[in-house]
Amino acid sequence: MLFFDLDGTLIDSQVGITRCITHAFEQMQHPAPPAESLRSWIGPSLRTSFGPVFNDAAKVEQAVALYCERFETHGWNEHAVFDGIEDVVRALKARGHRLAVVTAKNEPHARRIVEHLPFGDCFEDVIGATADGSRSSKPQLVAEALSRLSVQPAQCWMIGDRRMDIEGARHHGLRSIGVLWGFGGADELQAAGAGTLAEAPTALLTLLP
Repeated sequence: MLFFDLDGTLIDSQVGITRCITHAFEQMQHPAPPAESLRSWIGPSLRTSFGPVFNDAAKVEQAVALYCERFETHGWNEHAVFDGIEDVVRALKARGHRLAVVTAKNEPHARRIVEHLPFGDCFEDVIGATADGSRSSKPQLVAEALSRLSVQPAQCWMIGDRRMDIEGARHHGLRSIGVLWGFGGADELQAAGAGTLAEAPTALLTLLP
């Protein structure tokens, strides 16, 4: 079973995510972080990122709600599919692999995006965060995926671009592949303990059985 992260692995969602983050800050009349630092917000849960900025639970929830408000109207569609990933996903499916998306993005948002991908039908399920944040860390999301899909960790791989993907895999004993076309980079992925790194989507065809 192959668990794919979404943002930074299947899609380049930087534009949509950063515009929604900026929208939340503007609506709350709070200065937004510099644009270059917002790349690091892609991957962790929103509450993890907004938390240290506002240091107030009510304001964090307000910021998350404002982010989601814009995401539901515009942000969900502000992304591009990474070159080559569709063919790779279809080839892995044709080999007999079961595929699922496991993402820290709000599950209804993630489902909407995957359903609109030209290769979205390759995935059995989309496992994402709950709206209240009670399920948002990668270990929690991987646990939900293992349970929902009735698979054992030894049967699974986690494929993602950020350290959280690798940490979620290691927590449950999954094998992992860190991808270098997303938002994390080799140093971050290796420090997290990635089993191996993929330079480009086509590398997955060699790295996976």
